[in-house]
Amino acid sequence: MSDATTSTSSNTSGGTTIRPEEAAHFGKLAKDWWDPRGSSAMLHKLNPVRLQFLREAIDIHWAGDVQGRRPLGGKTALDVGCGAGLLCEPLARLGASVTGVDAAPENIAAAALHSEGSGLDVRYIAGEIGSIDIGQFDLVTAMEVIEHVADKRAFLAATAARLSPDGLMVLSTPNRTARSRLFMIGAAEGIGLIPKGTHHWDDFVTPEELDELLNEAGLEMGEPQGIGFSPSRGLHLTDDLALNYIVTARAR
Repeated sequence: MSDATTSTSSNTSGGTTIRPEEAAHFGKLAKDWWDPRGSSAMLHKLNPVRLQFLREAIDIHWAGDVQGRRPLGGKTALDVGCGAGLLCEPLARLGASVTGVDAAPENIAAAALHSEGSGLDVRYIAGEIGSIDIGQFDLVTAMEVIEHVADKRAFLAATAARLSPDGLMVLSTPNRTARSRLFMIGAAEGIGLIPKGTHHWDDFVTPEELDELLNEAGLEMGEPQGIGFSPSRGLHLTDDLALNYIVTARAR
């Protein structure tokens, strides 16, 4: 049984990161988040790419069996900005005890309903990551989140505080380049691949900026890998960071 709750514990980050308008925007998408042809269709295409990177990072970090089906067995995982649980459910299938946190209560309700129907035990919590006393986790993920928060420094400080000393963090985010403006806002939002108003190009974060922010949060960033797009391959991992990238971080 999934547990959807809202926490009102005291703030531990010293900064508010949720933008109410962003939470409202994504909350409106909750009803069809799991529809692969709906408003979140691009996330459904992106998820396997993220999981490919994640699986390799998990195996390297914990020196696991690359053939094992449950490399996160016995470990805890936190997905920050979990939406309706698109990443939480695969993490649970990889063996983790999973918690998902999201700013939009509508997303949390949709996530809990879907995971229960899938027979997965995932804990979901609505609220501000820095205000929820949930301890530390072996794996912390924040996929396509930092570009939506009000205070990136406070967000990463609060997220880093949830990472166990020997844990692994994985983040993905659009890069702030001319190509990302053209493709993700001009093209993808223009023709409806991504809901209009989802992205604000000025809020995109370059790898250099993310490295500096993670360093301030006490984390060391790994080598970023790009997520690119081509008509023949669709979304895929690449050395080209111009559109989007995914990266690991660990405590220094």
